[in-house]
Amino acid sequence: MTDNRTIINPADLHDPRPFGYSHIVFAPGETVYLAGQYASDADGQVAVEGFAAQVELSLENLRRALTAVGLGFENVVRLGSFIVDHDEEKLAVLNKALRYTWGERLPAQTLSGVATLALPGMLVEIDAIAVRPAP
Repeated sequence: MTDNRTIINPADLHDPRPFGYSHIVFAPGETVYLAGQYASDADGQVAVEGFAAQVELSLENLRRALTAVGLGFENVVRLGSFIVDHDEEKLAVLNKALRYTWGERLPAQTLSGVATLALPGMLVEIDAIAVRPAP
């Protein structure tokens, strides 16, 4: 699929790319909302331990959800990331995974540090908004 997103990082704001996001992203088309994805197995249980492994599986599950509706990572315009006991080390891990996934064309993102998530053992959850290109 073609990346139809327009990404703007205004010069009078800091460069957000080293932090794993873009300030503004928009695209023409139908908006698709994806629920928070986490490191779940086929039964909805946390499948792996460790923050980096959970980030990787969460993004893989997000890819699967996007694929189910005929979209890909290039269609994502916004992420919401929720991290248990957020710190700079976890931010670096997440940032590395996001840059691997999106390169320099990062979606907009809001990261929230939280005390806990829905299930015991969940360390990260990532939701997304994507845009299906206009015909």
